[in-house]
Amino acid sequence: MENGVVLTMRGITKTFPGVKALGGVDFTLRKGEIHALMGENGAGKSTLIKVLTGVYDFENGEIHVEGIDSPIINHSTQEAQNRGISTVYQEVNLCPNLTVAENLFIGREPKKFGLIDWKTMNKKAQQIIDDLDIGIDVTVTLENYSVALQQMVAIARAVDMESKVLILDEPTSSLDDNEVEKLFGMMNRLKEQGVGIIFVTHFLEQVYAVCDRITVLRNGELVGEYPIAELPRVELVAKMMGKNFDDLASIKDADDTCIKDELIIDANGLSHKGKIKPFDLEIHKGEVIGLTGLLGSGRSELARAIYGADKAQTGTLKVNGKEVKINAPIDAMKLGMGFLPDDRKAEGVIADLSIRENIILALQAKRGVFKLIPRKEQERLAEKYIKEIQVKTASMETPISQLSGGNQQKVIIGRWLATNPDFLILDEPTRGIDIGTKTEIQKLVVKLAKEGKSVIFISSEIEEMIRTCDRMVVLRDGMKVGEISEDITQATIMKAIAGGDSNE
Repeated sequence: MENGVVLTMRGITKTFPGVKALGGVDFTLRKGEIHALMGENGAGKSTLIKVLTGVYDFENGEIHVEGIDSPIINHSTQEAQNRGISTVYQEVNLCPNLTVAENLFIGREPKKFGLIDWKTMNKKAQQIIDDLDIGIDVTVTLENYSVALQQMVAIARAVDMESKVLILDEPTSSLDDNEVEKLFGMMNRLKEQGVGIIFVTHFLEQVYAVCDRITVLRNGELVGEYPIAELPRVELVAKMMGKNFDDLASIKDADDTCIKDELIIDANGLSHKGKIKPFDLEIHKGEVIGLTGLLGSGRSELARAIYGADKAQTGTLKVNGKEVKINAPIDAMKLGMGFLPDDRKAEGVIADLSIRENIILALQAKRGVFKLIPRKEQERLAEKYIKEIQVKTASMETPISQLSGGNQQKVIIGRWLATNPDFLILDEPTRGIDIGTKTEIQKLVVKLAKEGKSVIFISSEIEEMIRTCDRMVVLRDGMKVGEISEDITQATIMKAIAGGDSNE
């Protein structure tokens, strides 16, 4: 291995049934370096980490760690740890009912006459904590400290086990700004001690605040490795999304946009702790609003705060000019809202029910369990929406599980249309479906807007946002950072997502 290199992964290939998760990926980590591993959902970041730490096996490639002559294959996280590779996950996997000292030395407690030497353990533990400037009492149980401090204890434990490689997997997701600063201070101290840190995150600001180098993956392939100073934010976004940010072609005709006057949704200072910072948003009748930003930027969370799927903790919401309180999704439904979630399998499709039963579900919930929808009305509604949104099926009684993903998605849209909503939230409505069906759904969104319905449209694909949306709301790191209503192009959107000076 080269001098100063602590880890190399070369030509790593990993396949799952029908999916190539990693296609010959290379990764290099140097001593005393904080190295960001970046990529959108499904890029292969987690798979690469799991291959390295022994959670997954792999078909081809070699892994080398400093101080070990031959290539290594870890068969478990314990084996990886024994070779100096430790991982701290977003969810702290320590024991909250034990003291900090007990958590630091769990499984390797100092002994005296066959019993745990508590005095020595507490003394050593306090020394470790003090060396890393964490500033807590090691004799107190872990649950008495914040998530940030618990995370730092998990890192301290990993470091004390003589880690050469420390993997931090989304460690800042539940932390506030002050806690993030403390964590960065600790990371920089470890860097000075020569520890190589792999930092997996979706927060752009944090990458540019603390990292030395970036490796970008996309669709299981290596896009490249870049020193932080040589990769402006807007180029990083372009590489992650697989777009050329100089492509200025707009698909939407200027004639498609028109001035919308009637205010349907007026959100002021809405927020959800730990997920999205206070935001203002106005949505007019017949308007399609796109929410854009990288994965984890707060797109879905902003929509969920309006709908009440995540109860807002601050701010006010007016619907059709009247201030309302939404405590649960049923309140939103009664106010004329509909919400298609991004995970249709977990939150949308009821697999054992027929297409007819899936279509009438939301309307039945809106009316209440004591006002059952007559069978004839159920059949009329099902027939109407199967025809209107062109669901390909032999019968309305076919179990929805027998339909293709795209047709299942259409049924869920039909479910919400059956409630005759004024305002519809569509979160990734075209994810995982074929191009023909995608186009049909996009046309349907434009048609609904022309009929006077207001739509929030969330998609990871910038082209379809440009095609369908009148206005784009840009999110970054849980915060609404801008709106674009004119010159909606790939370039303007990516520059807004990247933030800061585009040459930074």
